[in-house]
Parts: sequence; C-alpha cells; structure tokens
Amino acid sequence: MRILIVTDAWHPQVNGVVRSLEHLAESAPRFGDEIVFVTPDRFRTFAMPGYNEIRLSVARPQKMAAVMDEMKADAVHIATEGPLGLLATQYCRKRGIRHTTCYHTRYPQYMAARAPIPERVTYALLRRFHNAGAGTMVATESLATELREKGFERLMLWSRGVDAALFRPRAEKVLELPGPIFLCVARLAVEKNLEAFLGLDLPGSKVMVGDGPDRARLEAAYPDVTFLGARFGEELAALYAAADVFVFPSVTETFGLVLLEALASGTPVAAFPGEGLIGEIAAGDVGIVDADLGQAARGALAIPGSRCREFALKFSFDRATQQFLTNVRDAARSL
Repeated sequence: MRILIVTDAWHPQVNGVVRSLEHLAESAPRFGDEIVFVTPDRFRTFAMPGYNEIRLSVARPQKMAAVMDEMKADAVHIATEGPLGLLATQYCRKRGIRHTTCYHTRYPQYMAARAPIPERVTYALLRRFHNAGAGTMVATESLATELREKGFERLMLWSRGVDAALFRPRAEKVLELPGPIFLCVARLAVEKNLEAFLGLDLPGSKVMVGDGPDRARLEAAYPDVTFLGARFGEELAALYAAADVFVFPSVTETFGLVLLEALASGTPVAAFPGEGLIGEIAAGDVGIVDADLGQAARGALAIPGSRCREFALKFSFDRATQQFLTNVRDAARSL
C-alpha cells in the first residue's frame, strides 16, 4: 500500500511529530508498505509569528489537488490541522476519499497559553476537522477517553516508539557539572511551561536543551541554569544518559516522545500528574509524578536506571508502525 501523509509539521521544525513521521516512513517498508509526504517544502511559505522554524504554507486548493493527484496514493493520512491539513481534508471530501487524522497536540490548552481563546472554541474546530475523517489516531487510551467526552468520534490507538539503540545508558558522562544533574529537553516556548522547571530550587545543576522564541528571555531570567541550545543524534543521546533525572514540566503534550528517549537512556522522570504515558510512567515506578515538581525531581533520584530502560523497551518502532498501518487499512475498509 502507498500511503500519503499530509503534514504541516516538517523540517526545520524539531519536535515529536516530525520525528514520529520520519521513523514511520523508515519502518513501513519492512511491512511491504510505502509512505510518501506532502509537506510545506512543496509550497510558498512564511514564518509563523514568533516561531521562525515553523513555516506556514500558502497554497490554493487547485495546487494542493495537483500535488495529491501526482502521488497516486492508495490511502491518505492527514497528520496536522494546519493549512495543508485543511486543504487535504477538502480534497478528500470532494473526491469521497476516506482518510485518517491524528491528534498530536492539545491545541485547546496550547492556544489558551498564548492567547485568550476559550478552549471550547478550539475543541469545536478540532472536532469538525477530525470527525470528517474515517478515524482519528491518538497516542494513549486515556487521551481517547478524554476526546470521546469532548465529542470526537472513531478514535484509534497509535502509540509511539523509541530508538533504543541510539538512546541508551552510557558509561561516559559528557556534562562536567556539579551533580545531581536535572535535565529538560524541549522547545523554548511559553506553552511548554518551562519556568516550572527552570525556577526549581534543586541540588546540583539544571540543564536545558532546546531552542525557540523564548530562549533569550529565559537565559536572562535564569542565569543558574545551563542552556545548551538544540542538540541532535548522538550528542543529544549522550546528554540524556549523563543526566540523573529528566524533568518534564509540560501539561499540554498528548504523549511526550522525550520521556521515552530519557527512559531508554536509563534516566528516570519527574513530571506533573497527567494521563497517558505520564500515568504509565507513574504506575511503572520509572518516574515520580507530583503536583510539587521539585519534590518529584528529588524523589526520582532513587529510581534505578535499569528499570527505566526496561520500561522504554516496550515501545518499539515496529509495534507502533504496525498499529498505524492497521488503522489506515481498517479506515479504508470501513463503511
């Protein structure tokens, strides 16, 4: 099967959505399928205000239709709710093409953090977008329950995988800082709730990895924190393994791929209470979840890294890819 994925999230963005889609494309051929993409690269774009790395596409319906026709796909998956996602939905409706979507981000909470937009308004727009498809993929059962209560229909589970060969415990320690080391990896933006981590009174050192529109402000406001900017590949993996605790202050994520990367590296997690993967982490005793994030961070120091690694190994790319491909086929067969 040739599956076309339409996504507004693409390079130069660095986030879990882009990484998940890339890994999906790499894994699908092992199951006899091919994944091709329609991304902002094919259109004229402009930078989203405040986010230079996020490119918003400017395209006419005719141009989008020509690009999608060119792909000659057997199935369509619309990954994001942006300009390309909206045009792709319109294309599928006009041609009677059954398609799937994915709920990657808690946009109602995300938008409320940046502007005075009531969550009910954003949920109404998202319902219309996702319910137009034959199925909406979600990362966890708890998220599915949450969205059903908001009126979302035909929800499908699509979990995530982690590169356990790259993200692994390592003997070498690349951070020459007083211990213990508390690490956070995230885009430096207001919706990530980073000040809940940066302002903690913790022993040892706090390290922030990532870039974004709030970097200059946060560096000036928290001189006691080591800001390393964006890191990738082996360099990022070595930082995960060098930390004693991974601190996750976000409350708007639907999954949090960075959590799996930290756990696969043998680094326990500290986070605010939440559902989905956060709930599984708490139940698996590989992290401390508490409304007091500082208390959670200090408590997580006692968790053995071997237990964290074992937990993360349950999340394989092949398992996640099989879920995705099954969802696409089921949606195509549904009435």
